[in-house]
Formats: sequence, structure tokens, C-alpha cells
Amino acid sequence: TVLLEKMAEENQTEQVTELTLVGLTENPQLQGPLFVLFLLIYFITLAGNPGMVALIRSSSQLQSPMYFFLSNLSLLDACYSSVVAPRTLMDLLMEKKTISLASCTAQLFFFIAFGTTKCFLLAAMAYDRYVAICNPLLYPAIMSHRACTLLVAGSYVLGLLHSSVHTEFTFSLSFCRPAKVNHFYCDLMTVLVLSCSDTHVNRCLIFSLAGLVEMVTILAVLVSCAFILSVVSKISSAKGRRKAFSTCTSHLAGVTIFHGSILALNFRPRSSDTLCTDKIFAVFYSLVVPMLNPLIYSLRNREVKNALREFV
Repeated sequence: TVLLEKMAEENQTEQVTELTLVGLTENPQLQGPLFVLFLLIYFITLAGNPGMVALIRSSSQLQSPMYFFLSNLSLLDACYSSVVAPRTLMDLLMEKKTISLASCTAQLFFFIAFGTTKCFLLAAMAYDRYVAICNPLLYPAIMSHRACTLLVAGSYVLGLLHSSVHTEFTFSLSFCRPAKVNHFYCDLMTVLVLSCSDTHVNRCLIFSLAGLVEMVTILAVLVSCAFILSVVSKISSAKGRRKAFSTCTSHLAGVTIFHGSILALNFRPRSSDTLCTDKIFAVFYSLVVPMLNPLIYSLRNREVKNALREFV
């Protein structure tokens, strides 16, 4: 019996070179409308984010550290969405949704890397707003071009390191047949479910490392906001308070939407419709949020609006 079980396990795990993605829905009537919707979302993302980068680079009004971070965030959002969107669009048109193990590895690696980088970049942007409002006289010295470049580079390094750990530990496991990922992209948790190996270490890493990233970056944003609110409340002029607060409200909205969707995905009661809800949240933070960010950071920003008028 032991020998038969061992042979069955070997048969399950050997030569798993491709995975099957279940996708968003198996209902063919929904796939056409979803394709059109996601194509529109992706088009707006690719128009808005690179457009924001071009606007910031070309406008003399938008050469402060805040816009340097914003241009990097826009570039990151375009990359983040591009990890998922093209494959999702293609799968919505195909009956057989297979992905090679190498492609799945690359998708998982870049998705975690860009997502983690974005967490740290949003924290760096919050720090930039804190320095601008709480230490305006020292702002040019503290947030020099070199300091801003180091903060952005550090965000990418931490993102790549965090992703490398999870990717290495995940794809060193053995996978069972049928290798069917119940998602529309190679999500870390849904890939782990396919493993025939012990995933205890992997789950501990997710809890500790991903939890640490979320905790540190959210705490950095909250502390920065607390100091900003403290300083703003002491400004006697209502116009001055409004102007100071308006510089960080857009950023707060972006942070709340991004981290809020991640926290809602991971810290909510489990139920029978969990997988369906997971996919909805995943669509929101991987496709919708990157589309919204150019709107969030430009609608209430007078400098961006003026630069856009000059650009047009």
C-alpha cells in the first residue's frame, strides 16, 4: 500500500510544466462583456499613467520631489497592471487557459515585486508630504534629488528582494496534477494550494514578510499623516489650512484604496463564496486601482491641471 501511494504521488508530481488558469468566470456569456470592460480599463491605464509621466517630465511646473515620486508611481502602476491585464484579456478569448510554469513563475515574481515596491513608494510619498508641510524650510535640503532617487531605488530593491524569497520558496515545491490554478493569474496562495509538498514554511513566510511589509508601510503613512494633521491644525488661516491639507488628501485617497483592498482581501471572514470574492478584490487592486491613480492625483491638483492645459 505504501509503495502504491508513493508511485501515485510520483505520477502526480513529475513533469508539471504547465498550469491551467480557471479564470474569472467559466460562463461564456460573461467572457465577452468582461473582455470589453477590461480592455477599456487597461487602455485607460496605459493612456493615463504614461501620460502622467510625460506630463511631469515635460512641465517646468512639476519638477518638485512630489511629482518625481508621482511619475515613478505612474510608471509602476502601468507595469503592475501589465503583469496581469494582457494575459487576462487573452484568456477571456480562449477556451484553453494554460500557462507554462516558467511564465507563471515570472508573473508571480513581477506581481509581488511591483506590489511590494508600490507599498514602499507610497510610504516614501507620505514622508515627502510630511517633510514638505512640517519642515518646509528644510524641505529642499532633505528631499534632494539624490535622496528621492535613493528612496525610489530602495523601494524597488526591497520589492525585488521580497518577491525573490516568495518565488524561490514557492517554485522549489512539487506540484500535483491536475495543476489547476483557481484564479485569473498566478496568485501566490492559489499556486501554493497545488503543491504536494509541505507548505508550512511558505505560509509562515507570507504571514511574516508580507505582514511586515504591510505593517511598516501603513504605519509610516499613518505616522506621517498624524504629524501633518498636528501641524495643519495649528495654522491660523483657513486658506492656509486648506492649502496644506490639499497637498496630502489625494495621496491619502490613493493609499486608502490600495491598502484597503489588500487588507479587505486578506482580513475578512472566510465563507463559501471566498474564491469569487477574492477574484473581485484582485481585479480591483490589480486592474482598477492603477487606472484610478492618475485621476486621483490630478483631479484636485491645480498644478497638474495647469500643466495639462499648457501641454494640450
